[in-house]
Amino acid sequence: MNFGLIAGNGQFPFLVIDGARRQGVELSVVAIKEETDPRIDDVAKNVIWVGIGQLGKMISFFKKNEVGKAIMAGQVKHVQIFSGSLPDLRMVKMLWNLPRRNTDALIGGVADEMAKEGIELIDSTHFIKDQLAPSGVLTKRKPDDNELANIEYGLHIANELGRLDLGQTVVVRAKACVAIEAMEGTDATIQRAGKLANGKLTVVKVAKPEQDMRFDVPVVGVPTIETMIAAGATCLSITTGKTLIFDRDGMIALANKHKIAVIGS
Repeated sequence: MNFGLIAGNGQFPFLVIDGARRQGVELSVVAIKEETDPRIDDVAKNVIWVGIGQLGKMISFFKKNEVGKAIMAGQVKHVQIFSGSLPDLRMVKMLWNLPRRNTDALIGGVADEMAKEGIELIDSTHFIKDQLAPSGVLTKRKPDDNELANIEYGLHIANELGRLDLGQTVVVRAKACVAIEAMEGTDATIQRAGKLANGKLTVVKVAKPEQDMRFDVPVVGVPTIETMIAAGATCLSITTGKTLIFDRDGMIALANKHKIAVIGS
């Protein structure tokens, strides 16, 4: 059985490649011109670059390399699909038949097209289960009573957003919602919250109630903490067992240095 990777942006694809290699697996990689870090060519042996709308080319590459299981890792902003990229005929047909065009529907449509060709989209954490968030407080400082109240409130709001497939992150201050995530991503949401209400912010990032681990898995890392520092955020809550932590040691060390509390909820 050969494995493939659809590489979006950020560090996630690199971790998957490394995790697979540690298990003796080399991945055939589809890199997205609009999203993937060019360094992917340096770490993967078999890479093809495609435009975000070139679904047919991606599937043909996987079939040529006898890929039976594929992983999607790294964000591919679905707003890109509507930003002037020219989709191929297969993508056009897929989009035409979708009842709606939110994240789950779009990526689910891609998964369905792949399945028609015998290519199964699998859990994106398949090779890196050890990097999922554990339960409990991960930092030296625990959330205080105000932060715990913010987390409780934020979890209610964030879970509703997740159920509606609108975003995964809510930023709260004094049990009031300062910012919610739409298409812009977690860091941009935190930045916006910092401009609106700098200081004493709690960031709540959740998996969806019925999180499909094949795609759109919540991710945090050092950049998350750096953005929180700039915005004046003091606490981060993430979903246990369904949130990937990139460079956990570095992230926790930075959080400890700035007295930011991080908890798996």
